[in-house]
Amino acid sequence: MVTERHGAEAPGTSDQRSGRQPGDRAPGQVLVASNRGPVSYSLGEDGTLTARRGGGGLVSGLSALGDEAGTWVCAALGEADREAARRAGGTLDREDTGGQSVRMLDIPAETFDAAYNGIANSVLWFVHHMLYQSPLEPVFDRGFEARWEEFQRYNAAFAEALAQEAAPGATVLVQDYHLSLVPRLLHTLRPDLRVGHFSHTPWAPVDAFRLLPDPIARQVLLGILGGDRAAFLTWRWAEAFAACCREVLGAEVSDRGHELHVSHDGHTTRIGVHGLGADAAFLRERSARPDVDERLASLREQIGDRRTVVRVDRTELSKNIVRGLLAYERLLEDHPEWHDRVVHIAFAYPSRQDLAIYRAYTERVDELAAAINERFGTADWQPVVLHVKDDFARSLAAYRMADVALVNPIRDGMNLVAKEIPVISEEGCALVLSREAGAFEEMGDDALAVNPYDIAGTAEALHAALVMPSGERADRTKRLAAAATALPPQSWFLAQLSALRA
Repeated sequence: MVTERHGAEAPGTSDQRSGRQPGDRAPGQVLVASNRGPVSYSLGEDGTLTARRGGGGLVSGLSALGDEAGTWVCAALGEADREAARRAGGTLDREDTGGQSVRMLDIPAETFDAAYNGIANSVLWFVHHMLYQSPLEPVFDRGFEARWEEFQRYNAAFAEALAQEAAPGATVLVQDYHLSLVPRLLHTLRPDLRVGHFSHTPWAPVDAFRLLPDPIARQVLLGILGGDRAAFLTWRWAEAFAACCREVLGAEVSDRGHELHVSHDGHTTRIGVHGLGADAAFLRERSARPDVDERLASLREQIGDRRTVVRVDRTELSKNIVRGLLAYERLLEDHPEWHDRVVHIAFAYPSRQDLAIYRAYTERVDELAAAINERFGTADWQPVVLHVKDDFARSLAAYRMADVALVNPIRDGMNLVAKEIPVISEEGCALVLSREAGAFEEMGDDALAVNPYDIAGTAEALHAALVMPSGERADRTKRLAAAATALPPQSWFLAQLSALRA
């Protein structure tokens, strides 16, 4: 997704940091927990902290709640965040957060690194996206066991903070795989709360999920089942979770039509689906601003009247950028008629560069783009325009000029790029979409489907997209945009809340 960034105590006991009592807080209160919060900080050489606020569905959803909006609990992601949390005593200055109550947890750096990089991003993410090279990895040794203990501490810190912040009977929305243990921990501390968990990733099929050691697999499932409701981006992921519960835990799964029910050890957790959509109003307004116009003019001057194949991604392993470049290379090999007539605009913004495998992947993307330009380029034609510096306005400019959108992830919980480009593409775009993206469930009928591993098949889909008649492309784009915006971020958040409270 393209985003703009400036990105336990027992019930009834006092919050020792603030002196507040749970009973002092608003009835019907809604709290959110996520690894990343709505604000981040930078620290100047003179010790000055500068806050930068982000956006998204959680921000807009909480802002729509008015008096019901409770505290957002998040982690300090770096030293500047930790310093801000220390200075604020945990709860940040509302001037920094746009008026939102935000409690930023100063989790020890070694605990955070082990939990976030060592488990969440290097184990759970790899399992759910099926990224492991199984002859060599994973290796669940003593090092893994030590990191898992830190992951438990990290989740416990969130549960304890939420237990302190929540009013009696409050509703808590816990976000994503980083916090998969929180619902059960929180239910133990505060059984009066209504707790939901939302997974933004795919969920692994049973055989892949069982790569995890049995006790760990059980703990992850039981953690989420500790809540009242768990939700996913598509039915495919919801059903995979339920299948894991049935096969790993021996849970009973029943289909209630609009929901699944998973019952285990005397407790039933409802399972639902909310397919996050694009924010059409924001995208259209933001893409019409002067800075986007300037970048669009620059791109058009560079590319001329050639056709465009656009991709915008982080250099995340699951996004499959390397195979996308190989498919574009195959297009130029198999269809030389496109020489000097098409340009691949590839925005690959570095991600998770503190992990060696991600640094190596980013280097491979850069090397391959350079090799294609060296092999096919001429004095007047650069086949691949690669940018690695994050620039939101430039991404929107590329969206506007896209003739073809290439979205070919290995696996993806949703993929908002697939939903965003059709909303603001000026001439209509043909969407080449991996069948393994969550967005395929809603948009597959009007996209050109590809197997993300198939280079030749993806190349032929790109060719079909480029030769698609303009009328058909425009009609498909209208239907894609309608599907993409069916549940915009604020509605997505409120739908979760309404279903959890039902």
